[in-house]
Amino acid sequence: MIPVCRIEDLPPGESIRVIEGVPAPVAVFNADGTVYAIDDTCTHQDASLADGFLEGCFVECPLHEASFDLRDGRPTCPPAKTPVRTHHVTVQDGQVLLHVTVGEPA
Repeated sequence: MIPVCRIEDLPPGESIRVIEGVPAPVAVFNADGTVYAIDDTCTHQDASLADGFLEGCFVECPLHEASFDLRDGRPTCPPAKTPVRTHHVTVQDGQVLLHVTVGEPA
């Protein structure tokens, strides 16, 4: 488990990029009170999804408007065709904890 931040430091509609302690950057999102984590790099082209536009449980890449479902990592529209890997996140005692997933996206 990797401590990310305090939950109050990640308000609804915001994201944070995790680069320490992970093999590749991970984006952690607070989508209306539910915390999700996905690989931070868009599978269409190298862009940080943490810098994207969050709407509900979907994030839109800031570069070419590809969109991903934070629940399963699947792209919801072109130009992305490949899903991003999702990661398990828990909140314990107010601390957001990232459980990094190893392997390929579903």
